[in-house]
Amino acid sequence: MSVLLALLAGVAVLTAHTAVNAGRWLRRPAAAPADVTETVAVLLPLRDEAARVTPCLRALLAQRGVPRLRIVVLDDGSTDGTADVVRAVAADDPRVTLLDGATPPPGWLGKPHACWQLATRADPAATVLAFVDADVVLAPDAVAAAVGELRAARVTLLSPYPRIVVATAADRLVQPLLQWLWLTFLPLRAMERSARPSLAAAGGQFLVVDRAGYTAAGGHAAVADRILEDVELARAVKRAGGRIALADGSRLATCRMYDDWPQLRDGYTKSLWATFGHPVAAGAVVALLLLLYTAPPLVAVAALAAGAPGVAAGAAGAYLLGVAGRVVSARATGGRWWPDALAHPVSVAVLGWLTLRSYHLRKRRRLTWRGRPVV
Repeated sequence: MSVLLALLAGVAVLTAHTAVNAGRWLRRPAAAPADVTETVAVLLPLRDEAARVTPCLRALLAQRGVPRLRIVVLDDGSTDGTADVVRAVAADDPRVTLLDGATPPPGWLGKPHACWQLATRADPAATVLAFVDADVVLAPDAVAAAVGELRAARVTLLSPYPRIVVATAADRLVQPLLQWLWLTFLPLRAMERSARPSLAAAGGQFLVVDRAGYTAAGGHAAVADRILEDVELARAVKRAGGRIALADGSRLATCRMYDDWPQLRDGYTKSLWATFGHPVAAGAVVALLLLLYTAPPLVAVAALAAGAPGVAAGAAGAYLLGVAGRVVSARATGGRWWPDALAHPVSVAVLGWLTLRSYHLRKRRRLTWRGRPVV
């Protein structure tokens, strides 16, 4: 019974931390931002995104409140006609520049190399760089609001996390864990104040950074071989003396990351090993997550069957507290919570399996993404 009480207390503390993060420390950019007087370069790396890039690029062209907006697009060796789609959508808009990407040299992964080329070839007058992925669709005021929050918060790097669009059962099980994990386990206020590089998080789907701070941190050249280049860039900024912040970007942007289960499975598999680090640490974290969030409903059912209503009630309480944390996270980030949060134990179990798969394939050097090996 003491173990059950400890488990119940642990889940309660983590759910309370989620609520404090979401209600007090999560930044929310202004709904009606002032016009941005700086030159802002929006940087869009593309590799085989012909089917996705149109809504993204149209949303960039529709941005308001940024009179000196520059849009730089890099075609990173696409074979599906991505560049042709960009030319058709952009037409003769003078704000858009389309670049041909070079093959990554030894020691570079594709995404950091594409971002580095964009950053180094953007308008020299641009004082802010905004990195956007092709699966992101920005609201008309998104860039202005994000730049305004960057300056108001006095940070070097701001990560306004988009609202993740879920369409399939797999989406609904796995994708909400992204926001839930950092709202539950990352002390947002301490992350902003602390100079420790290890205390950092960021999402590369929509990332806004002061150009001078980006350069001082070494830019993407400092994270050339990192699969989690967004988080590693945030750490590089901290090492250079800059500050970082996360924000709820659900009003500013939406993102449909993967079209189907194979894409989602492979997308998480390629990077989870880098998220958790050493396999022993990963095993400990996954075991703890399973104990806190997947075990309680199983214990509750088993206890009921064994005629132990007190144990069943305690385990059911732990389960419901875990569900409550998922609900708080979803409501704070524009996500769907009903009835998806009820399946939170299954979500955590799937995350555990994806983590195991990630380490397994990495050990066998079989990790790839977008047709390139993940070394």
